[in-house]
Formats: sequence, C-alpha cells, structure tokens
Amino acid sequence: MKFATVGTGWITSAFIDAAQHSGKLSLHSVYSRSKEKAEQLASKYHVSSIFTDLDKMAKSEEFRVIYIASPNSLHFEQVLAFLKNKKHVICEKPIFSNIAEFEFAYKVAEENGVYLFEAMRNIHYPNALLLKKNINALGQIRSAMFQYIQYSSRYDAFLAGQEPNVFSRNFSGGALVDLGVYPLSLAVFLFGKPIDSHYYPVLLRNGVDGAGTLVLKYNDFNITILCSKISHSYIQSEIHGEKGSIVIDSVSEINHTEFHDHHTKATSVLSTSQLEQNMAYEIDSFVEIIERNDLQAYTSLKQLSADVLSITETSRRQNDIVFKSEQK
Repeated sequence: MKFATVGTGWITSAFIDAAQHSGKLSLHSVYSRSKEKAEQLASKYHVSSIFTDLDKMAKSEEFRVIYIASPNSLHFEQVLAFLKNKKHVICEKPIFSNIAEFEFAYKVAEENGVYLFEAMRNIHYPNALLLKKNINALGQIRSAMFQYIQYSSRYDAFLAGQEPNVFSRNFSGGALVDLGVYPLSLAVFLFGKPIDSHYYPVLLRNGVDGAGTLVLKYNDFNITILCSKISHSYIQSEIHGEKGSIVIDSVSEINHTEFHDHHTKATSVLSTSQLEQNMAYEIDSFVEIIERNDLQAYTSLKQLSADVLSITETSRRQNDIVFKSEQK
C-alpha cells in the first residue's frame, strides 16, 4: 500500500524506517513547504515524488495513505484536506487540539469511507499487550506512578527568548500534550478512562506548561502522571497492587517490565524483545484494520484517542491554557 508523508522531522524518518521494516507500506512521496527539505528527505529514501503544495498533494491518486507529522496546530486542517480526498490518514499524537476537532474529523472520515488513526505507538507494542495481560497478577490495584520527564533540546532556545513550536500555545504545544500523552495513553489503555482528573502545571512565561502533574482518579486507586520538558528524570514507572508491583523502564518505549512479588520477594520479567523500529507495530495494526475493514478494532482505537484528548483538553481548561486555534 503506497503512502506519503507530511513533515520532515526525525519522527517522519522513524516512521518511514518502520514502514520499510514492516513491509506493509511503501513510500511514494513527501511534502514540505520547503522544496529543499522535501528533496533532502526524498533523496534519503530514494523516491522522486515531492510536493510543496498540500492541496495538490491531497488530490493525488498515486497513494492511499498519508502520514502527518506537522506541528500540532496544523493537524486539523491538514487531516481534513486528505480525508476529503479519500485518503486514509495516520496523524501523529496529539491528533488534535480538542474534542470538537476530533469529532468533526472522524465524521468527515466516515462520510468519505476512509480511516483516521492517531499514531500513539506505545499502546501497540507487544510489551504493552503483555503488560495488560499480566495486570491481574498485581491483585487489587492501589496506585501507579507514570513519568515522562525529558529535558527538551529546544528549551535552551526558549530560555534565550525564542518560542519553539513545542513551547508555544500558537502551535498547540506544551508538556502534557507532547510528552504527557504517552503515560496518559498507557494508563487509559490499561485501566480505561478515569472517573475524574486534575492537572497541576508548571507554567512558563508565555502561559504554556513546561511541566506538570496529572492525577487520574479511579474507583479504588489513583494514578499520578509526571511530565516535563524542562528537567530530566532517571526513575522508572510503577504500578502498585496488593500482591505485587510492576516496574516499567519507559512508558514511551516499554522495552523492559518486571513483576515484583510482595510476599515471595521474587522478581520475574514480563517483557519480550521488541523491534528497534517500534513504530512498525502501529503500522501493522493500522494496515490490518484497513485491509480487513475491522470496525471493532478501529472503534476501540478511536475511543482511546477520544478519552485521552478529552482529558488533556479538560486539564488545559482547568488551568486556562488556551491554544491559539481555539481563540475566537
């Protein structure tokens, strides 16, 4: 199945590498507003088709799937352009800025008989599935702490007075929607949507959250999510039950997980080896849904994305973090 890309950052290259490893998608063309950047990416992957006009690209009949990895604030309009031209769309996380955009876009996808996916890679890993399968070994869940605290290479530019996309409300940026969605998606994948949530951000000079603590309330336990782009952490994430605890090396990669039995003090490994090109797992899932017309799997992914987006939107509303695209 032929696909094209929007965006020329490292994540786009990672997706193309994973697609090549998967063998389920074949790169046809790339887009960038900059002809030079488009040519550089096309040359790297030995394709000749480039676009600098998004509308012209959307009308092309040479590919069926588009992968979008542009700044967050551009997702909505770009997704709509391809959906209306009957392309299946894979859009990087966070898929949209708010639920209103989400519901409208999925309606357009349905009207045009195509699929819309959020590229939230960690919930597709074999180790995420193993984690969910073994969660009952913990007994009654009592708490969890998930963290994604990673100093951003662009924070120095912000400190110097600039405003990179990931630190800008103009581009729907911030720690929660950029990094926090990884632990949040994993929590919703494992335990479902919480009954309540509260976000406590560390706001920067321009009103964007550079870091924050998100508390998810469930019936019998709470999950604390720590996210930051302005500091760094070296601790792992954990799920705590009455029978034992599970330690997760990284919520975004999930390469290694261990179960620690409270009573026997024994430790057992729950994880297996995974591909270095770990985006291949989500690619396999998306292509399988398209080819099999698997509406049940599609609806499940759609609901998870909706739950995560509703929580991040609620979190922003609690703290008056309003994106430019939402301002009237």
